[in-house]
Amino acid sequence: MSRRLQRRASLVIAGGLLAAVVAMLGIAVRCGTEVKAATHKPLSQEVLTYASPLEMAFSLDGGRLFVLCQGSDQVRVLNSATWAVIKNVAVGHVPRGMSLSRDGRRLLVTNTWDDTVSVIDTRTLAVTATWVVGAEPSGVAEDRAGKQVFVANRISNDVAVLDAATGAEVKRLAAGRGASYIATSADGARLYVTHVYPNPPRESTEMGNRSVPQSEITVIDASRATVTDRIRLKSVAHGFHVAFSHDGRLGVVAQLHPKNLVPLAHLEHSGAFADTLMLFGADVGEPVEVPLDELERYATRPFGVAIAPDKSRIYVTSGGAEFVTVIDVPRLLQFARAHPGSSARDLSASAKYVITRIAVGHDPRGMVMTRDGSRVLVANRLDDSISVVDTRTNLVIRTLHLDGPTGITVLRNGEQAFYTSRYSFQGQIGCASCHIDSTFDGLTWDLEPDGFGRDIVDNRLLEDIRDTEPYKWNGGNPNLPMECGPRTEKYFWRSENYDDLTLTDLVVYVRHLPLRPNRWRQADGSVTPAQERGKALFDRTTDKFGKPIAEANRCAYCHSGPKGTSQRSFDVGTKKPTDNGGLLDTPQLINVGLTAPYLHDGSAKTLEEIWTVFNPEDKHGRTNDLTKDELNDLIEYLRTR
Repeated sequence: MSRRLQRRASLVIAGGLLAAVVAMLGIAVRCGTEVKAATHKPLSQEVLTYASPLEMAFSLDGGRLFVLCQGSDQVRVLNSATWAVIKNVAVGHVPRGMSLSRDGRRLLVTNTWDDTVSVIDTRTLAVTATWVVGAEPSGVAEDRAGKQVFVANRISNDVAVLDAATGAEVKRLAAGRGASYIATSADGARLYVTHVYPNPPRESTEMGNRSVPQSEITVIDASRATVTDRIRLKSVAHGFHVAFSHDGRLGVVAQLHPKNLVPLAHLEHSGAFADTLMLFGADVGEPVEVPLDELERYATRPFGVAIAPDKSRIYVTSGGAEFVTVIDVPRLLQFARAHPGSSARDLSASAKYVITRIAVGHDPRGMVMTRDGSRVLVANRLDDSISVVDTRTNLVIRTLHLDGPTGITVLRNGEQAFYTSRYSFQGQIGCASCHIDSTFDGLTWDLEPDGFGRDIVDNRLLEDIRDTEPYKWNGGNPNLPMECGPRTEKYFWRSENYDDLTLTDLVVYVRHLPLRPNRWRQADGSVTPAQERGKALFDRTTDKFGKPIAEANRCAYCHSGPKGTSQRSFDVGTKKPTDNGGLLDTPQLINVGLTAPYLHDGSAKTLEEIWTVFNPEDKHGRTNDLTKDELNDLIEYLRTR
């Protein structure tokens, strides 16, 4: 698949195709059905491009606002006095991160699907250079001396250190899994990197790697470009933006604290996630985790963080809850000092420091504050808008609508349904809570439909799952309408049912989630010698001793077809005492190199362990005759799928 696959969250499905999809789903579309968003635009063959604003930054003089628009592959430059568009600057594909150089003369933009950084001259508003970096670059920051640029790479799990003048790579620093967001300390001496996926467990457990998830904040000495510390975030799986107070004494991270070791059946007791902040720095001493949630109101998917210049307030966006939480810092610090460690499960705690919650648009993400602290701007990714909040009154005083399509299309409505938490009981979770950025979360879950403590399941990747039914590891759901509709409504949301139109749009959105570029494939389409040898092992029909391999035990038999699944169920010898049955749906092999842990219950930490630990009887393919080098070749091939 081309690395330049055009991902447009706003792609409009043509009328005939949509009609066919709706007919196939067996869902009646009711005219006039009320949904939260605007009424659908008339369908056409036209492809509409939404801006999808994700991050923002002011120029050093405050005269310009730079808006990173992920959907249109642009940085939109606005006059901060009139909000008029000065210029739209084209960058690479699916940009995610953005930051100014220390002197303000350059804007650095990471392009996640191109594996590049675009360098924009902030005077001429032209792209002056494009630098190649690691796999899926996300966060970016320059050191205080302006000599080195640091780029967090989500897939390669590292931080690339570049020469700030040439973009040449100087070194790579090992980070945690899913390195994504970077913030510079107030004095510029250190960089702090957060991660959207939990680190893999170091050792296997009796529960098949079902251990408490743990992420980290990777701390880098900016002048020496070395990792000096790793702040362990126990029970935290997903970290997002970091912010620092101007005096440098308080750091704040927005994060998700999953409760995946207990059955997902107690939403009335806040039984799925805690939406929290991690506080660290001289003001609190050891890191302290504090909740944003309160009983019957949950700050689902916290993402962006901003701290007032006088350190009186903290502002946090919540993408699923679609609001901004305003926090009184003195009261927060008083609570944190009195409650060291974690108070994540205390739903009464946030009342002691939360001032208010400000409703904004769909999927609010990045924030930026004016220099005097009088305004906070919020990027509403799925509204193509920016909410301007008066920090004195805590009211939205203006909504800036970015130029683009008016109304709403099928995929945009489906994407809004995917990212919101308003359909679940008390708004606690949404699809994107477990499928981070529409992918996966690296966790295993105990879901209620199969019984408490039964059929522990690994969370599978959503990309390009069209035509890979049935769904669930046991193959229990025949199609996506069942998977996304009755099953989700009953066992996850425990609340409002989707109307027919919204369910149709959600299914169409999920069916059309594209496949990101595969980093193990060669750019010219060729294969390495190891990959070629691995493919021969994958396709073989006899073992190394010349004995025929039973057809049902050949790799290529179960993992057939363009997506690597026969769409059938097999017993591959991995049944555990907690499993209700031994037959498992054959998972697709798409981007399998990204999605550890493996097997239906996540018990294999690596691809290698599938066969070296969990295939003693050769029921999961004939592999016990392979050497370690041959097994490595097989894995190299699988990663190209």
